[in-house]
Amino acid sequence: MRVDAFQYELPAELIAQHPPPERDLARLLVVPTGNAELAHRRVSDLPDLLDPGSLLVVNDTRVIPARLLARKRTGGRVEWLLVRRMGTRAIEGLAGDARDGEVWQALAKGLGPTEPGSTFEVASRNASEAGSAPLRITFVQRLSEDGLLEILLWAAAGEPVHELIEACGHVPLPPYIKRSDVVEDSARYQTVYARQEGAIAAPTAGLHLTQGILDRLAARGCELASLTLHVGLGTFQPVQADDLDHHGMHAEHFELPGPTVAAIARARARGARVVAVGTTTVRALESAADPEQPGHVQAMTGETRLLIQPGHPWRVVDGLLTNFHQPRSTLMALVCAFAGTQRLLAAYQAAIRERYRFFSYGDAMLLGRAP
Repeated sequence: MRVDAFQYELPAELIAQHPPPERDLARLLVVPTGNAELAHRRVSDLPDLLDPGSLLVVNDTRVIPARLLARKRTGGRVEWLLVRRMGTRAIEGLAGDARDGEVWQALAKGLGPTEPGSTFEVASRNASEAGSAPLRITFVQRLSEDGLLEILLWAAAGEPVHELIEACGHVPLPPYIKRSDVVEDSARYQTVYARQEGAIAAPTAGLHLTQGILDRLAARGCELASLTLHVGLGTFQPVQADDLDHHGMHAEHFELPGPTVAAIARARARGARVVAVGTTTVRALESAADPEQPGHVQAMTGETRLLIQPGHPWRVVDGLLTNFHQPRSTLMALVCAFAGTQRLLAAYQAAIRERYRFFSYGDAMLLGRAP
């Protein structure tokens, strides 16, 4: 399907630059199934909007501080975005014993022509500290025409690399947030139930949920289950092709555990709806759909390249809590597939008229699935 089917015009001032004062104070645009009228609510109203017994499925991935600022030997700056950890490799030629470094796929801004073996010093995260941190980046090779690189991360003084990433890395805020990360982002660009490290972007629909909301859902008889999909390039890389059929999705690792399979089976047995929190949860659930039992899933660990667009045969998800998405994106295609393209675009226009806040730190929608 052509990506211009998912185009809309958004005033720049509606792109949220900061989170709301409280997570659950974000506005919530309710888009019911069919032609029922839209409703303007708050995320704090969510427990009252879901039927008792509903199953809410969340993505418990945890965002890593994947943005590293480094210097070339010539003094120039390079901004690195860690994408995916690939394993370890021994570092030879250092004083003392050989050490293991971490092999990563990454993107770079400001790199320019670079020879394999070139090394960069990562800057300290605290601007008041002089000099560099003990973390080093060695460029290995270019992996693809879309800018993906292979790099080696290692510690000059032998410290554990993952600890230095935590100490030196910045919150990987998306490029439409036109500011540097601050201390507040370390907590607010993370869900309250984040557990499994590995994402380079937040599953943003879940940013609105609080422990209080989860407790109220439980008191209403709703069940909560989790899965893990580490958000990577497959979720947010821009579409360059005119037709989505020609867009290559990057693989993202996901795990759907046995307890979540059982929770979905219980929901089906009691006739309850399965409500996904976020598009990443949708992609994991639909990737794990059981071909033998409609509405059920299979426990699995693997990778997904699933690209959902209008015409997708929905098998698991009945409802969706999601943020507003960028035009001409794979995420916009997914929500159009779920709610119906014309219905969804009309809802976006209503949100723009009502001055909703858009994208990662913005407001949310509760979508019913189109017949």
